[in-house]
Amino acid sequence: MSSAVYDNYKIGNLVLKNRIVRSATYEGASDENGYPGAGYLSLYKTLAQNNVGMIITGFAFISRKGRAMQKAQAGIDTQEKIDKFRKVTDEVHKYNVPIIMQLAHAGRQTLSSATDTIPVSSCKKRSVYFRQTPALADNNDIEEIIVQFVNSACLAKESGFDGVQLHAAHGYLLHQFLLPETNILKNRYGIDAQSGLGTKLLEEVFDRIKEKCGDSFPVMIKISGSHDLSRNFYPGRFDQLIMFLNEKNFDAIEISYGTMDYALNIFRGELNLGLVFKHNPIFKTNSSIRKYFSELYLKTFISPKFIDFTPAYNLHFAERAKRLTSVPVISVGGFRSKNEIEHAIDNKLTDLIGLSRPLICEPDFVNKLLRSSDSYVSKCRNCNKCVFMCDSGKPTVCYSKG
Repeated sequence: MSSAVYDNYKIGNLVLKNRIVRSATYEGASDENGYPGAGYLSLYKTLAQNNVGMIITGFAFISRKGRAMQKAQAGIDTQEKIDKFRKVTDEVHKYNVPIIMQLAHAGRQTLSSATDTIPVSSCKKRSVYFRQTPALADNNDIEEIIVQFVNSACLAKESGFDGVQLHAAHGYLLHQFLLPETNILKNRYGIDAQSGLGTKLLEEVFDRIKEKCGDSFPVMIKISGSHDLSRNFYPGRFDQLIMFLNEKNFDAIEISYGTMDYALNIFRGELNLGLVFKHNPIFKTNSSIRKYFSELYLKTFISPKFIDFTPAYNLHFAERAKRLTSVPVISVGGFRSKNEIEHAIDNKLTDLIGLSRPLICEPDFVNKLLRSSDSYVSKCRNCNKCVFMCDSGKPTVCYSKG
């Protein structure tokens, strides 16, 4: 019997040709103002040609104040970018593949040198990784952020994107507001005593996007099933979050892990300190003394919290979520073989599979699954050179082929 992985699947009004989703992955293919370049178009055309069921773009900033530290991040913040993005969506649609734009605000997880201002957050606590103290967001800041999310969603719709995904995972701003560890606000955007979560910002962003873009325009979300800032999220607060998302009727829920404070736990695998010291804006140095102390700091305080790579490492979050919601669930993280993917879908542990590094390594990975009668295994070995080169200013590609 053939696997349900390769059957059509519906998310709202979208029809996917299979259940494999290209999960949001930083492209490194835009100019310093966030305009997508030729490499951006080529990347998504290639994925569409190779039968990915749905594409979710890398995180796009909604304003310069909310951009990440990577210089080649795309942005969907001005009307002038519509024509550039329209070329991308038109090309992808030639292959009957839906393309979703991921919208993000970095909050405290950025640098002032990238935003030209002090980052804002729902707390004044600096990130372990970014090590910059943010300003506490007031009501004016929050209203501005909501308007920017809505504006970017409208621009994405005008650009031909089939929906948007709100990045509320990996410690970015919407995630910061959700967690008591990073939300000290005492107003309505603070932590709700009953659920233990700060969902008001997310709710207002979702409601206003639906109001402006129409109920039929899909609004998806990416969340972290748990994190490393404390051990107080899973399963209690996780369940509360899934039930909230179910009640709001988000169009799909993608479940990842962690925050950028302990970034390796998001993707797992090898830590390449050589590339960190060469390219990372925070740790970049040619000084052997600074390298020594930085490495000592990382090995003493950060590395002990890193989690080893295991296959399908976030699947248990999806399995639990499916008991609490009828919203389609996407599981991302650690899927490397045909057997793993088919097992997860055919046993109804998740509705869709999200892939990132396997599609960097093999853009035709889905075609190989379709053609293979045996248990095809991705050539990706989690060396993570592609990850650490994201800080280099170069496009995201596989550096270990062959």
